[in-house]
Amino acid sequence: MSKMKLSEFSFDLPEELIANYPTDNRDEARLMVVHRATGKTEHKLFKDVINYFDEGDVMIMNNTRVFPARMYGNKEKTGAKIEVFLLRELNRESLLWDVLVDPARKIRIGNKLYFGEDDSLVAEVIDNTTSRGRTLRFLFDGPYEDFKAKITELGETPLPKYIKREVEPEDEDRYQTIFAKVEGAVAAPTAGLHFSRELLKRLEIKGINFAELTLHVGLGTFRTVEVEDLTKHKMDSEQVIIPEKAAQIVNEAKANKRRVCAVGTTCMRAVETSVSTEGNLKPFDGWTNKFIFPPYEFSVADCLITNFHTPLSTLLMMISAFAGHELMMKAYQEAIKEKYRFYSYGDAMLIL
Repeated sequence: MSKMKLSEFSFDLPEELIANYPTDNRDEARLMVVHRATGKTEHKLFKDVINYFDEGDVMIMNNTRVFPARMYGNKEKTGAKIEVFLLRELNRESLLWDVLVDPARKIRIGNKLYFGEDDSLVAEVIDNTTSRGRTLRFLFDGPYEDFKAKITELGETPLPKYIKREVEPEDEDRYQTIFAKVEGAVAAPTAGLHFSRELLKRLEIKGINFAELTLHVGLGTFRTVEVEDLTKHKMDSEQVIIPEKAAQIVNEAKANKRRVCAVGTTCMRAVETSVSTEGNLKPFDGWTNKFIFPPYEFSVADCLITNFHTPLSTLLMMISAFAGHELMMKAYQEAIKEKYRFYSYGDAMLIL
């Protein structure tokens, strides 16, 4: 297979298929099932996913928790409204954060930003990291817990930019998986959003095992690819923790020839980051900037649950590597024809 080019991942996506709201019930989004062996597709509801798994099979889940990363502040003197997107904590003692600011052109080193009705939180810009990126130092007296409570109170759910509406109270709950535990993501691992408590219970009763890992989704996942030659694209690093227990559950299932399903592209990237030469999953605690695009040999999971992704995105490239490019593009054309809903709040696909 020859090297793939960026332009091969282009398709026309009608604006109205972008999901602005989640489905009423998590597990009643639609589900397209794609069979790699036959090229056949089926149209189901997400809760039907249970029919494709048996006792001893494993689902790998990303238990990262999204924090309210988007804040609005005012610039000192001018009072200009500035959006601050918290990317990650750089230093807990000195309250240093890596952030994106918008509009970036107005923000220089030394500027102070004020947050909250009463300007109760102040931050100072101490470094320029990229054109939009800055390092902020929050000026806060008091224990770290109080500081964290303050930014949680002032921040809002970081819905992706293409959702063209204000954040609503339900987003706080719905833009979070029900198994989210470890705070640190600035975007939800969206395949996991389709699992309801009832469905998890039913899967458990059927004997499906869950292996939990943590990959803190950063904005790099959504960064546009700007090079035609995919080998030149650099992914941003994201933090990954694969506990010993998760590795054990996965490796045991593989040894017993059970099905191992990655719930979401984040899980797939995480497990492919830490594989032994025999194709087993190894515990891991570190960072990954792994970029998966065709052709690629997968070692750990043999099926994938994922949402419908944007044209030209690294996520579409990964699933093309997993399903086969031609089959994937054909499935996407069918999804558009059948009016499946795309992106974070959209419908799901199970690739077997």
